[in-house]
Amino acid sequence: MDWIQITNLPEFAAFAVECGVARVMVDLERMGKQERQGGLGTFISDHRPEDVAAVRAAVPDAHLVVRINPWHARSESEVEHALRHGADSVMLPMFEQPQALRDCARALGGRARLVALLETRGALDSLERWADTEGLSEIYVGLNDLHRQLGCRFMFEPLADGTVERVAQAALARGLRFGFGGIARLDEGLLPGRVVLAEHLRLGSSSVILSRTFNREMIEFPESDWRGVYRKQLDRLRHCASVLRTRSTEEVESDRLLACDLIRKAALALGSAGN
Repeated sequence: MDWIQITNLPEFAAFAVECGVARVMVDLERMGKQERQGGLGTFISDHRPEDVAAVRAAVPDAHLVVRINPWHARSESEVEHALRHGADSVMLPMFEQPQALRDCARALGGRARLVALLETRGALDSLERWADTEGLSEIYVGLNDLHRQLGCRFMFEPLADGTVERVAQAALARGLRFGFGGIARLDEGLLPGRVVLAEHLRLGSSSVILSRTFNREMIEFPESDWRGVYRKQLDRLRHCASVLRTRSTEEVESDRLLACDLIRKAALALGSAGN
């Protein structure tokens, strides 16, 4: 399992890699995000194009992912910038139809891996038409936007209703890497990190983005021992993953049912709060 840390801070990126993070992401997606997520309490990236080179220099041996904007008239220049400054993978968000992904793959020309960020109804409905795109190496399901497009109340509802599993099966059948959503600390969140991690392993996921809870001390209390807390939480996550891999078939199914139950209860609670 690859832990993915989103950051534009070179020093923090280097520390995260030292702690065992396999991939660092610089998030350049800005177009349309304020309109989609503004006021919802979600993080909207303030990363800048020049951050790619700075983070690359800080983590020369780590896998660097650059999330660009949704495909538009200037996307090819965004791809070239990411490649020129050391991106190992380029992630394309918010595409609706296969052509945008194919255009991105053509711009990459095999010079870096292509990650399809599936987070729209259009991309979900056309999955079988773009999953064989030449140059595609990974499908990552972005639950934050996808659950809204599907009319869900809770971010993880597509995990409980079989949507994420269908995408996982399509990816793995083609030999592609697969991942989804973000993961909180083991015992935190409406859907605790342990439950989310169990589902990642059940579905054959190979990557997950670490949520902002993992570095909240650095953000809120920079004078605290945030490095020690961050390292401890990652160690706990790794240990939990090793334990979960030893589960019996019956235990895996029990954990799946637990996840579904917790997701259903969270969705009901959020629905009631919204009324």
